[in-house]
Amino acid sequence: MTLWTSADAAAATGGDNTRAWSATGVSIDTRTLQAGDLFVALKDVRDGHDFVAIALEKGAAAALVTHRPDGVAADAPLLIVPDVLDALVALGCAARARTAAKVIGITGSVGKTSTKEMLRTVLTLQGNTHAAEASYNNHWGVPLTLARMPADTAFAIIEIGMSNPGEIAPLSKMARPHVGMVTTVAAAHLAAFGALEGIAHEKGSILNGVVPGGVAVLNGDIETAPILASYATDQCLVWFGHGSDFQWKIKDIRVAADATVIAAVNQGQDYLFKLSVPGRHFAMNAVAVLAAVQALGADCAAAARDIAGWAPPTGRGQREVIVLDAAVEEGRLDLIDDAFNANPTSMAAALEVLAATKPIDDIGRIKKGRRIAILGDMLELGPTEVADHRNLHMNKHLQAADIVHCSGPLMRHLWDAMPEEKRGLVVEDAQDLAAQAGRIVDAGDVVLVKGSKGSKVSLVVDAIRKLGHRSAHSTSE
Repeated sequence: MTLWTSADAAAATGGDNTRAWSATGVSIDTRTLQAGDLFVALKDVRDGHDFVAIALEKGAAAALVTHRPDGVAADAPLLIVPDVLDALVALGCAARARTAAKVIGITGSVGKTSTKEMLRTVLTLQGNTHAAEASYNNHWGVPLTLARMPADTAFAIIEIGMSNPGEIAPLSKMARPHVGMVTTVAAAHLAAFGALEGIAHEKGSILNGVVPGGVAVLNGDIETAPILASYATDQCLVWFGHGSDFQWKIKDIRVAADATVIAAVNQGQDYLFKLSVPGRHFAMNAVAVLAAVQALGADCAAAARDIAGWAPPTGRGQREVIVLDAAVEEGRLDLIDDAFNANPTSMAAALEVLAATKPIDDIGRIKKGRRIAILGDMLELGPTEVADHRNLHMNKHLQAADIVHCSGPLMRHLWDAMPEEKRGLVVEDAQDLAAQAGRIVDAGDVVLVKGSKGSKVSLVVDAIRKLGHRSAHSTSE
């Protein structure tokens, strides 16, 4: 189905076409480009103009450029504009303007992507639903997500992130959501904001873009909730959490080894539903999802039923079984891949999941199944970073871990503070742990790998996966 014609794209961007074309998608990466895509030659680490010829050879319908690159034929289909990023923003705004979709914008220090995927899971069963396949939540990710949105979309889910002050409000104004959600406010990117209050103001600014008369879905359990509420000047305010007067009140969360059961109430209506993975933090996001579904005018009861079909995305709490020895019954380990990001709040949530998961004895070379935490540095925490790492040793769920391996100079402070019997390896670089994966894990173990993306603990995840085979019982996005 045609997404953009050359005429529509030129009208949106003010650019000039070298010839007529029609595109069925939009791409910024020749490695994932599909035939029929409009290739957008953004400048980032590399200049996208260097890849235009490759894009056209792979079947791109046209390329969005500032000039005809060297090696590209004079009659190649090009949309020429003064600035490629500005043109992508214009495409996104035009796509938003032409659709009648109900749009939700999601931000938060923790849980944006997981909540986006929960919403995708439940809304896809209720109408044509559009959301980015990855965490495209920055200055180019949001307009790209919008530019890819088909005109007949019923529900659009837009994830909005930030690294520095002043980034969220412009992206929200671009998306013009009907519903704005803040999952939580925590000490992520604290180095750029100085205090939690600064992060709350930035997160709350997502409501600056919500259409008048829209809905703000906010976490009422956090101490910065009043700051978030101060931004809901033209929206209906809906709280979720444990407060007795919240519109979506959580009555109970029960975390088991392989599931989470949530009891909530909304306007006298009880909801009892299940997630197919453990995690108190996932439960909070799931209740926020029901609040958003209601605000979008969709079916809450169906969403509560269908949310059990959701599984965490890769690197964000994904659970999988690694079969180490197919010849031995239960010759496996359970891997919890949470290696994409980390801050004290998400670390505590991940450790609770580890504590709730039971290892299996008498199947490995060590005989006793263990709870193992492999932890990398939590980055961008600002002046409290040393204390934030050291104080993890007091976390009650960390006490349930049998052994903790630490990677990075900041996690060294946790290792120093732990009792000797829990100390595993301590290394400067995650590659050193990855190289010893076969020695530090065993069949029967439950292994959590958690850290900020920059800590590169995903290398350990990859190394553990290579020890065996991912089972059919693994969860994936």
